[in-house]
Amino acid sequence: MIRRVLALLAALPLAAAAAEPPDFSGFWMLDRTQPKSDPELAPHISPNTVVLADSGAAEFGIMEFGGLKLKPAALEAAKQWNPKQEMSVSNSCKIPSIVYALQGPFPIEIMQGKDIIVMRLEYFDLARTFFFNKRFTLPPDGPRTKTGNSIAHWEGDQAVVVTTHLKSATITNNGLEHSDNIKVTERFRLAEGGKRLIATQEFEDPEVLDNRGVRHISWRKVEGDHVTAYDCDPSIAENYAQ
Repeated sequence: MIRRVLALLAALPLAAAAAEPPDFSGFWMLDRTQPKSDPELAPHISPNTVVLADSGAAEFGIMEFGGLKLKPAALEAAKQWNPKQEMSVSNSCKIPSIVYALQGPFPIEIMQGKDIIVMRLEYFDLARTFFFNKRFTLPPDGPRTKTGNSIAHWEGDQAVVVTTHLKSATITNNGLEHSDNIKVTERFRLAEGGKRLIATQEFEDPEVLDNRGVRHISWRKVEGDHVTAYDCDPSIAENYAQ
């Protein structure tokens, strides 16, 4: 009996170590190839969800939304979209929300603590905070920002992040805008021995869409690097006006 108890006590540190979540810390460069569906993350995608194939540098053309079903008001607004107006001096440095920014062709840097993860996006110098404590949930009428309010939890080796309170911004950079009430659910996990970070970004916005959208996103780890300042220069719009 004593030997059994001692064996159980000896195993406790190993069990505790096994329960430790993976560490996502580091500098991550977006994969240049269009990421494929991940067998670990794909089963968690909700029904009635279309996969958007615009991660990275790829973008949809005018009136192309990757299978998203727009409400009549959203469709009419998209029809009025003018790319030349978007590249005016006043609009060229308009900050997107994380719905569009996360999949862009720019690196991210992650700093992970016990109950918090900070993700810095080089794109527009955005900084996200994932709280692993529900007491940081904002009230329904809380302020809307481009990074929103992100509450996270672990499901095995996957970080599940639910973001609300996002300020209206583009979804596909071609006239489709999400509302202030969009909900984004992301799942992150490590692959290839920690050299690769994989995510799904699923969003639902019943005020704008009749279905959901999801993006598959993948990054490669680069040792010893850090994100740098974005420093958007609105004068670049003058090149498009000529």
